[in-house]
Amino acid sequence: MTIAPLMRRAALCLLPLFAAIGLIVVADRSAAAQAGSMPMQEGAAANPESLLLRMTLEEKIGQLVQRMGGRSKALNSRLGPEELERVRRGEVGSYLHVAGAAELRELQRVAVEESRLGIPLLFSMDVVHGYRTIFPVPLAMAASWDPAAAQLHARIAAREASASGLHWTFAPMVDIARDPRWGRIVEGAGEDAYLGSRMAAAQVRGFQGDELAAADTIMAGTKHFGAYGAAEGGRDYAGAEISERALRETYLAPFQAAAQEGTASYMTAFNAIGGVPTTANEALLRGILRDEWGWDGLLLSDWRAVEELMAHGIAGSRADAAALALRAGVDMDMVADIYADDLRGAIEADPSLLPLLDEAVLRILQVKQRLGLFDHPYAYHDAAREAEVLLSGEHRAAARDIAERSIVLLKNDGDVLPLARNAGRIALIGALADDALSQLGSWRAQGRAEDVVTLRAALEAAHPDVIHAPGVDSRSNDGISNDGSSDADSSEDGNGIAAAVAAARGADVIVLAIGEDYDWSGEARSRSSIELPGRQRELLEALKATGKPLVVVLMGGRPLAIPEVDEAADAVLATWLLGVEAGPAITRTLFGDANPGGRLPASFPRATGQVPFTYDQLPSGRPADPDPAKDTARYMDLPITPLYAFGHGLSYSTFAYGEIALDRADMPADGGTVTLTIPVTNSGAVAGDEVVQLYMRDPVASVSRPVMQLRGFDRVTLQPGQTRDVSFTLSAAQFALWGLSGGWVVEPGTIELMVGSASDDIRARTRIEIVGRAQGTITPAAIPTPVTVH
Repeated sequence: MTIAPLMRRAALCLLPLFAAIGLIVVADRSAAAQAGSMPMQEGAAANPESLLLRMTLEEKIGQLVQRMGGRSKALNSRLGPEELERVRRGEVGSYLHVAGAAELRELQRVAVEESRLGIPLLFSMDVVHGYRTIFPVPLAMAASWDPAAAQLHARIAAREASASGLHWTFAPMVDIARDPRWGRIVEGAGEDAYLGSRMAAAQVRGFQGDELAAADTIMAGTKHFGAYGAAEGGRDYAGAEISERALRETYLAPFQAAAQEGTASYMTAFNAIGGVPTTANEALLRGILRDEWGWDGLLLSDWRAVEELMAHGIAGSRADAAALALRAGVDMDMVADIYADDLRGAIEADPSLLPLLDEAVLRILQVKQRLGLFDHPYAYHDAAREAEVLLSGEHRAAARDIAERSIVLLKNDGDVLPLARNAGRIALIGALADDALSQLGSWRAQGRAEDVVTLRAALEAAHPDVIHAPGVDSRSNDGISNDGSSDADSSEDGNGIAAAVAAARGADVIVLAIGEDYDWSGEARSRSSIELPGRQRELLEALKATGKPLVVVLMGGRPLAIPEVDEAADAVLATWLLGVEAGPAITRTLFGDANPGGRLPASFPRATGQVPFTYDQLPSGRPADPDPAKDTARYMDLPITPLYAFGHGLSYSTFAYGEIALDRADMPADGGTVTLTIPVTNSGAVAGDEVVQLYMRDPVASVSRPVMQLRGFDRVTLQPGQTRDVSFTLSAAQFALWGLSGGWVVEPGTIELMVGSASDDIRARTRIEIVGRAQGTITPAAIPTPVTVH
């Protein structure tokens, strides 16, 4: 434990004593403040420590309470007279599911002008991939392999959300997801700790900007702290049984990157690690997050997660649940009212909880101070700015650019893509081609279907001869739709497929939009099978039989097991769920106005039974061999490779790699850096982006190490014939592992370095020798490396 947290706790324990002997005097609010024209808290009262001393027990508990101001589809619906009375009594610290500059200004006015202490409220919403201007779902943005794009999206989302009165988002979601059956893989950056760390840090920077008190920034709420993405079997909310090494090296890495970037808040995970629910995991929350990492921001539970400690079987009552969460370090209870109704009883039964309550209150007040709410409580409530920035032309242009950068070209046999402008008649098949709602994805904030330009709309606007047939939809599977109703054939007894085939036969090329609609991925959307849902495979086979060139536009929020698509299609574009500018982005890519440069952030398996399948698996004593007759670590009925590997993605151009040059042959374990440089040339006929990927392997160590690990990447734009030198600078700490006895350690020995276009497409290799040994205070391996391009 570091010294600073101990000193802070000691000081907090003495605060009640200071208050009792009257050592601190606080001035009243001025009349001008009462009128709302000046800061609500002046002088000593604006200081969180001083304000804490004035608070009653009820007011302290009130700061720990987040109430639901409405439902996700009915914002502000619960903000009636009874709720305003709660605010006046100081019984609420934050509201969820609220929005609107004018509406929230009035609620804030009640808090700062009509409550006893005038403490402002925090207004929050899940602004995950855009507020009104909806960007690609996070997994798609990770496919851009462009942290700058992720940062820009978050900057725009913050600009719009803050204009609508919000201070706080519950994003980025940085859970590492190695099982695509888990529905919430759509919300994160995929399977890799390093890529996830880069995207996490970028989004925190985007949401919070350079100054959290600025009126156009919002507080990041990095979630879900722990190992939520390691849920057993990919079943949402299920527990995680993982080693401490896996926890430290993989699942916590993006969270630590967010902490180092200064995330103002975290949200705990629903699930348990090794039988200990995160919301009550003192070793994880206080031990690692607060004491070891030195992070001192606001820690929030997930939706009713404090209450769910009883269902987990570790709390016998609501008061027990409140005590467990507070001891673990949870500052605020999301909507369950456990703290509101039961924390006082827990404290009366155990007064040792009181200083922990003071700690939590102080952290909440400090966050409100950092946001500038004590000085300028109405800074986020400018209705004119709200009308100006939402869905602006500038924001839509950024959404289209990021959508284009997120598209991954999985296959392109015979250079079917890009389509020629004189391609003739295009048969656009698939209900998803005209499904605006699905392009918004899950957690669409204030995005609206009418804001979306669909693929059908964009393609018909760009090409003079397009015929559309929905074929079959993606919402039925084995005769049951997502709402549980019978949907044995949503295509008029098979006529949908027949109509699609007829349209295809009269066309020169087929563009088939298939995959999953928005309701197949997201929270509580885990799947036991990640094959194509419904009758889409039947539709695919029927269209393939026409013999026409077939381009598949694969939509959805997760990797799918689609060997039949790979076999049938001439070209496959993974377009995910791309937001309000989905249609123009896909259309421009189809015609070559945009050259696809995205790469997969997660492997695509050949079958559901192959998952979890990650590129950085640990080696086996009997490594997988392509020969099924040999007894090795493989499935006897599948190849040993995924369908599409992590980092995979093609281009309309080609790229050649030169030899690696190192600026040194060895480096000390306890410091120093090594710079790797490699020339990359566009050897094709058109400009394009190459994502240069740097991997490492530690072949001999004290513990078995992954067969390869990503340690750097850079997305480089190159003109035809152009060469650039791409350099990566690595520190010894990036070769660290979690040691046998715990703690980070850099061991002596040879490190293999590999550079390529994908994890299965390595173009150049070299080695560096680590000299000596280092352990103790070491930056974890997943922290970003500097990259320079010449």
